[in-house]
Amino acid sequence: MSQNDLAPFQPNRLAQKLLELCGWKCSFNGLPGPRGVIIFYPHTSNWDFCMGILAKWAMGVQFKFLAKHTLFKIPVFGAWLASIGGIPVIRHSPQGYVQDLVQTISGAPYFWLVIAPEGTRRKTTGWRSGFYQVALQAQIPIGLAYLDYRKKEVGLSTFFTPSGDADKDLIFFRDFYEDKIGCHPHHASPIQFWTPPKR
Repeated sequence: MSQNDLAPFQPNRLAQKLLELCGWKCSFNGLPGPRGVIIFYPHTSNWDFCMGILAKWAMGVQFKFLAKHTLFKIPVFGAWLASIGGIPVIRHSPQGYVQDLVQTISGAPYFWLVIAPEGTRRKTTGWRSGFYQVALQAQIPIGLAYLDYRKKEVGLSTFFTPSGDADKDLIFFRDFYEDKIGCHPHHASPIQFWTPPKR
């Protein structure tokens, strides 16, 4: 299955040139199928979003991504955010947001969702496990995306099928991201699952 069979694939030459002018390179070899979850780590700066969107355009691939629902209420910006693939996080869904995502992804002919497992650019005690549960229940692969500020490289070339053994799979994630350095390394959260306290 070629990239063009999955979704419109139109790399943006201007975005590619801008990355080059900034001294960055992009590592991307296509997607393994029509649906999946992409995790983005480490997320330590507001610049991550800017560079991530630029890389998305340079790759020319359609991705959806989660963002705080309040951002979509901002005039003009909210509409722009939705137009480039933003999806508001609504955590009070009756059946749970994970189930909503599983149904949405499973029922779509093409759907790749980008999630920052830390849920914030500040350091926390670990990753939220929602992306992992979505991948398991929807039976889809997980793509490992990164912005390495030391090497000036943005990449998405490794894909992983979760086993259901979280401890074992976390070792794979740690090994992969061990040498990936964020904009503010001291803000990177440890790669371990945690459950946010109920409000």
